[in-house]
Amino acid sequence: MAEGVFRHVAEQRCLIPPVEVDSAGTGSWHIGDPPDSRAQRAAAGRGVDLSTQRARQVNAGDFTGFDFVLAMDRANISALRRIAPDSSTADIRLFLDFAPDAGTDEVPDPYFGGADGFAHALDLIDAAARGLADHIETLRG
Repeated sequence: MAEGVFRHVAEQRCLIPPVEVDSAGTGSWHIGDPPDSRAQRAAAGRGVDLSTQRARQVNAGDFTGFDFVLAMDRANISALRRIAPDSSTADIRLFLDFAPDAGTDEVPDPYFGGADGFAHALDLIDAAARGLADHIETLRG
């Protein structure tokens, strides 16, 4: 969801030069799968299309190929920091660091809940995506 929402925000903001956006999991169990159908429905209701996304696993190149490697929760940021190579140049942090008013630092996994969980996660993700876009615009001057 975060990939699709941030891509949407970046396109709305016309971030120039364009940003490269991708998402990956720390585990391998969903490689090649599209986003959960409930996530796709919830995002589509906000004008965000996730249908072309496919799951992949994070790899060593992500830590030098991207400026940011962002995690949704503390467990995943710990995993990312463990697997990051010594050559990592990425800023590894929680996605919600870019939404300081969110009232939490983790995006809850809505997988085992109902539609409300996906809506809540999208609210948090949208706030962080906008904050990240602001941050990138500030960095670019």
